Parts: sequence; C-alpha cells; structure tokens
Amino acid sequence: MTTRLPAAVLWDMDGTIVDTEPYWIRAETELVRSFGGEWTDEDGLQLVGSGLWESAAVFQRAGVDLPADDIVHRLTARVREQLLEDGVPWRPGAKELLRELRDAGVPTALVTMSLRAMAEDIVSAIEFDAFDVLVAGDTVDHPKPHPEPYLRAAEQLGVDIAACIALEDSPPGVASAAASGAFAVGVPHIASLDGSDAHVLWPTLDGVTAAILFDAAAGHLAGAATAREPEEAGA
Repeated sequence: MTTRLPAAVLWDMDGTIVDTEPYWIRAETELVRSFGGEWTDEDGLQLVGSGLWESAAVFQRAGVDLPADDIVHRLTARVREQLLEDGVPWRPGAKELLRELRDAGVPTALVTMSLRAMAEDIVSAIEFDAFDVLVAGDTVDHPKPHPEPYLRAAEQLGVDIAACIALEDSPPGVASAAASGAFAVGVPHIASLDGSDAHVLWPTLDGVTAAILFDAAAGHLAGAATAREPEEAGA
C-alpha cells in the first residue's frame, strides 16, 4: 500500500525545533525584576506557546510599566541576544526530520508566535532551505490557541489544512493546530500536554522518520482525501 503524503507539514518553532523556552523565561525574569517585581519559572511556564501581546498584559499586571509593544520587542531582543551569545539550541531530531521532509518534496511552513525577525534568525541558522512559508506572531490577528496561524499557513501554501500535519510542544499550540483541522502531533517539552487535543503524543522527535510521521497520520489523511472526493467530482 502506498503511503499517502501530507499536503504539508507545519512546524511550531520555540520548544519544537529550538529549545528557546529557557531563553524566554530568563528574559521575562530579567524584565519583571527590573521593575521591582518577581517572576518564577512556574510563571514562565504558564505563558509557553501564548501570543506575545497577550503575554504582555500579564507582564503589565506583574508591574512592568511599559506599553505592550515595548514589552514584546524588549523580550524578543533579549532572546535574540542569547541566541547570538549562546547559540541556537536545536531540539533532538527536529532538523533531521525537517531535512527528510524537504528531501521528499513535502511542503513545510513555520508557524510561530515569535516575531518574524526572530523566526528569520532561526531559519537562517538552518543549513538548508527549510520552509516554504513563515507565519509569525506579528503577521496574524489572532494568536494560538486560535486556529488562524495554521489556517493562514495552509492558505499561503495553497493546501487543504485537513491534509496537513502540525508539530507542536505547547497546549496553546496543540489547541491551535487541532482546531484548524490539521493532524496535531504533540511533542511535549517543558509544558505537559496531558489532556490536550493532540492526535498523538511523542516524547521526542529523535528517531522519528518521515515514514513514521506519515503512518501516524495515515487515517486522518485518508479521511481528508475521502472528504475532498465529492467536491472534486462536482467541480
């Protein structure tokens, strides 16, 4: 039986491709403490996967006396500094799977709530042409967990979202992917995905091949193809 290929594979960035969540928490802690407040790792975990402007309101309530835009750009600048100082911390198996997908000719999109400028830093550090489309937090009206980011990626790729696979590490990200209609693969990192809407949960992408990924989503992809058949017949 021939393996059905997805129309595209859509990737989250922070925590899925790169282990930048500690960089974010460090930047958040420094910011809140600079205004005399306290910020713990547990506080940071509550924001993993959330939109930056939604998170800015949380920092304002924690005592950060800055406009939301300034908070977003200040945090992003600090994370980008850490990427330059300490390097890009890749998640196990992520680049290897991404490379295999590209070699197989499967379209890919990066769907992140980080700013586009930071996403471009990460993309430029990958030694091959990794993505066809980049959807970032400053290019959508509604951040994750809203489905818009994934729907926007599928629209830009010109594919049916129901025929796509999405890879995510956070509860908001999984919720966004599942709500969009994509097959949501959860790969938890520092936030638990127990009870999430992930179609499948894997502890790591290390050792995950394209074939394993496609087989996991086979039933979903077949259902999407079947649903399209009446539309195509009537076209």
